[in-house]
Amino acid sequence: MAAGTKSVMLALLDTFPLHLHHNNGSPLCQERRFMMLSCIRGGTNNIVRARQKQIAPTVVAALIESEKRDMNTTTITKLTAEVAVRSGNNNNNNKVFASNMKTLVNIFRPTVQPHANKGLVLQLVSTHQLGPNGTEAKLSEEIVLEWPENDVVLGGEGSINTYKVEFCVDSDFGVPGAVAVLNRYHSELFLDSINIQQLNLHFPCKSWVQPVNKIDPHKRIFFFNKNNQILTWQVYLPFETPIGLKQVRERELRQMRGDGRGHRKSCDRIYEYDVYNDLGDPDKGYEYERPTLGGQNNPYPTRCRTGRPPTRIDSHAESRPSGSESIYVPRDEELADIKKHALDRAKLIAIARNIVPALLDKMGNEGVLNIHNFIRESRHSHSNLGGTIEELFKFDPPKIFSRGKSHFLEDDEFGRQVLAGLNPLSIERLKVFPPVSKLDPCKSALKEEHIIDHIDGMSIQQALEHKKLFILDYHDIFLPFVDRINALDDRKAYATTTIFFLTKMGTLKPIAIQLALPTMDPNTSSKQVLTPPVDTTTKWLWQLGKAHVCSNDAFVHTYLHHWLRIHATMEPFIIAAHRQLSVMHPIYKLLHPHMRYTLKTNATARETLINAGGILETNFGPGKYSMQITSAAYRDWWQFDQEGLPTDLIRRGLAVPDESQPQGVRLVIEDYPYAADGLLIWSSIEKLVKTYVNHYYKDVDAISSDYELQSWYKEFINLGHPDHKNASWWPKLSTPENLISILTTIIWIVTAQHAVLNFSQYHYGGYVPMRPALMRKLIPKEGDLDYIDFVMDPQRYFESSLPSLSQAAKFMAVTSIGSAHSPEEEYIGDRNDLCFWLEEPKIIDAFKQFSMEIKNIETEIEKRNADKKLRNRCGVGVTPYELLMPWSDQGVTGRGVPNSVTA
Repeated sequence: MAAGTKSVMLALLDTFPLHLHHNNGSPLCQERRFMMLSCIRGGTNNIVRARQKQIAPTVVAALIESEKRDMNTTTITKLTAEVAVRSGNNNNNNKVFASNMKTLVNIFRPTVQPHANKGLVLQLVSTHQLGPNGTEAKLSEEIVLEWPENDVVLGGEGSINTYKVEFCVDSDFGVPGAVAVLNRYHSELFLDSINIQQLNLHFPCKSWVQPVNKIDPHKRIFFFNKNNQILTWQVYLPFETPIGLKQVRERELRQMRGDGRGHRKSCDRIYEYDVYNDLGDPDKGYEYERPTLGGQNNPYPTRCRTGRPPTRIDSHAESRPSGSESIYVPRDEELADIKKHALDRAKLIAIARNIVPALLDKMGNEGVLNIHNFIRESRHSHSNLGGTIEELFKFDPPKIFSRGKSHFLEDDEFGRQVLAGLNPLSIERLKVFPPVSKLDPCKSALKEEHIIDHIDGMSIQQALEHKKLFILDYHDIFLPFVDRINALDDRKAYATTTIFFLTKMGTLKPIAIQLALPTMDPNTSSKQVLTPPVDTTTKWLWQLGKAHVCSNDAFVHTYLHHWLRIHATMEPFIIAAHRQLSVMHPIYKLLHPHMRYTLKTNATARETLINAGGILETNFGPGKYSMQITSAAYRDWWQFDQEGLPTDLIRRGLAVPDESQPQGVRLVIEDYPYAADGLLIWSSIEKLVKTYVNHYYKDVDAISSDYELQSWYKEFINLGHPDHKNASWWPKLSTPENLISILTTIIWIVTAQHAVLNFSQYHYGGYVPMRPALMRKLIPKEGDLDYIDFVMDPQRYFESSLPSLSQAAKFMAVTSIGSAHSPEEEYIGDRNDLCFWLEEPKIIDAFKQFSMEIKNIETEIEKRNADKKLRNRCGVGVTPYELLMPWSDQGVTGRGVPNSVTA
């Protein structure tokens, strides 16, 4: 039991009918008995009655020390169990209630009697023994816990209450392998754990149990954990499953798969697939129509099915949630109360911080550069009233913001951020010059004269050979959509291409920006090139060019790298894991902490962020076309086999294979903080996964014969990524080495990769004058109507091209919420479930070693951040690179690597 759990004492006070049977069902004797259950809560003893009926043969007396009674040749043993139930609120504001328990006839098809009482029914499942029919597990009779009608709430919200109960079992039951649970109360309850003390058996339930007679027709099954006194455990490969648990294991998985029909309710725990047909709201008007993502026209990963009815206008589109309804996720995927409260508080603060900027915008008195007036002097709160008011109405200063410095993005900071900022995943080494587009080959406007004076006296060929030229290329991503974007109100965009040169100090400097617009010919574009300034006019043109690049970059960061490559593509792996991997499967156990909250986070994104008129769609340049761009990117360049860090670095030309290096690659830019720190974490993840996989899978046959594992991976591909299911690049799953690679990639993506992209948002992307997420004007050319205004007041023109003050404040608020760690965050290297492997010291040691390596990585990152030779992470005005520091305090810290996609 966890610290702070309230103790519960059980006393046997009386008796009532107890029927004992042999396996053939013949009665042996009857005895009356009562069990009285005393729950100590808040200093007050609450006496509750537990009823025990039909107690049948259960567990070996030889295994434990307990009271024994000889009843006409049957030896009965008492097993004391602790049942921990957590109170709290569910989505429908139902309290968690203590339950009355009632006898059921069949474990999987319970019989509801007309006079059935309320309660929690518990029944043991034998590990190795079968019941009378010879096919299903042997079951104990049920014990029924019940509380008086006037004592229904179990303590305060979120508290854990522990109750002691007794099972009576006979000597031929064998070792319990699972417990079946039925909730007969009218409301759900959260079952935290069940422990059988004498056998040192632990059920880590951690799940909401629904009322059987209204919602869930099945008993819930919770499998025992390993123990260190007898040879039974919870981690089983499918072929190792004891005979008594085999059918139970398979039934539990079938219940999670559903039938693909009906409207899913918030209380369900069913995982199914569907296309993204719920982002639009055509019933609200034409402007809210959005195409379905998924299928031949708009390839996309699948999402968790919700089953809401179609819209009135479009029968293929799913209706939006109505009223206070939230988008469905399986019940156990919901956020914990503490995280919900932290989010609610952050949203209220965000609203408060937007009040004044919104009013000033309406009055037309302030421009976006005045956003600094709404940023606090310091990140540290003041304890006085003024400090509290300032905290409520003003933003913490982002790390890239420095009061008194320029509002504009300087060249050195621009170059540094592509290696150690908001988006370090797009930079590539330039291999040919001029760069070649797949859309209009050999049509680049970049010429030798644009860059020759900025490459330290080298020829272009020499610069390419010495790996000195790099590129941020958004040309092909944006060009097919630019005309449509520019037709939107207050939105203007280019398809940008930026060339960088690697200096002798190991930093990047931008030396040319190409800005492309489509022409009448869909295969060509109109391009202009900007180079570093030589006078006042070119200075402001250069600043405008960088702002447009940042707008492209912000979108690619949020929609392609963050949403698509992590949230969207990883959701199917989680759905498939719950549908195909038993909770007893070792791979499920390994992945479990890495799946936490992701489905709920993605559902929230569909509900308020990426939907038609959603927060992200409103704040990023492509607007209503944002998700279509992600579909095109998924179609044209997403490949799972390229998602691992070393492979991705090699693909982008930022690393070369080198077996002499600890991680097997050598960085082309030594001071590339994201890659250098990331490779340390990648290597530690890979080492852990290798030890883990090799422990359970000794050879190729073990992989190929594991039908749950094979079904999980096949479903991840075929149902999770159906539009890519025939692609040749999917890794095979035929050897332990294949599995190690697949699992390492998944864990890397949902931990470190996500942390870099998510927790950088506020500190590196929240200050809009430096990093605008959208632009409202194109760059003027001589002869344009706007050109005179630009020449007369270039700063005012620049400011009017950026988002408004109100838009900037909203964007800061949104990124602040998304970049925050919750109070109950679980970080990489921390696991609270090592009890699953008590009989496997090799696995325990591997997790402990992994935790130590993660701590050492934090120390190494601190050393690197203090190394003055590393100019991209150390120096005057340079922000230390902390995004891959493993641990963090709560709040918006710009550091910390959680175990899963939690935001």
